[in-house]
Parts: sequence; C-alpha cells; structure tokens
Amino acid sequence: MAKDAFTEEEKKQIVDAIKEAEKNTSGEIQVHLENHCKEDVMDHAAYIFKTLKMHKTELRNGVLFYMAIKDHKFAILGDAGINNKVPENFWDDIKEHMLSHFKNGDLTAGLSEGIKMAGEQLAAHFPYQKDDENELPDEISFGKN
Repeated sequence: MAKDAFTEEEKKQIVDAIKEAEKNTSGEIQVHLENHCKEDVMDHAAYIFKTLKMHKTELRNGVLFYMAIKDHKFAILGDAGINNKVPENFWDDIKEHMLSHFKNGDLTAGLSEGIKMAGEQLAAHFPYQKDDENELPDEISFGKN
C-alpha cells in the first residue's frame, strides 16, 4: 500500500508542509498517493481531484499533488481559479525541483518542498484572508492500490 512507503515521521513532515504552505494563502493543497496509475497521469489526477471534491472550494483554488509511487508518475493539478490567473507553465519549476529529489530517492523532501513552493506562488494570487477557513483536509489521502 502507498501509505507504507512513508514513515509516520515522513507523513507528518508532508502534512506540516501543507499546513505551513496554507498559512499565507487561501489556496487549498492536498496530497494523494497511490502505488499504481494505469492511465495518463494527468487524466487520473483530474479524476482524483474530482473524487476528493477539490473543485468545490469557493475560489476554485485547490492544488492536488498526485503521486503513483511504484509507477514513478506524479502530477500537480491546479483548479480553474488558479489556472485562470497564472501562466501556462506555472507548475513546471516546481515539478522540476521535485523531480530532482525524486531521482535521489527522497520522495518526502520532493513533496514537502514542492508543496511549500506552491504555497508561496499561491500566496501571490490568493493571499490569506482573515475569515479564511480550511476548506479541504490537510491529511494525505491514499488510494487502494
């Protein structure tokens, strides 16, 4: 199972990165991990995005970090509210930074740093509001495979 790929401390580090990233933005970040992705990774990430109801945020500013661990696939998917405000290659620098960690076998650092980078970018377009509420859970979700 994908949840066994990370120690409890590593999972905590990833969740802490989500909480830290969301401190300065009204954007919502979720991480979903599976072992396998049998289809196009972006198509599957879009399916997971919908399954997690990430498209229901008020400002449509959810970001999904999806990873199929054993298949070595990952995707970052932002909702319409984000994609309407940012350039087309917005996620490329974050993906490249994450990939450099993944190639060294450090999935936790790759995810954590990518999440923090996304939070910094989101803060520029979706700053934290006093009445902001956490619309999506910060906990990692795991697929069944």
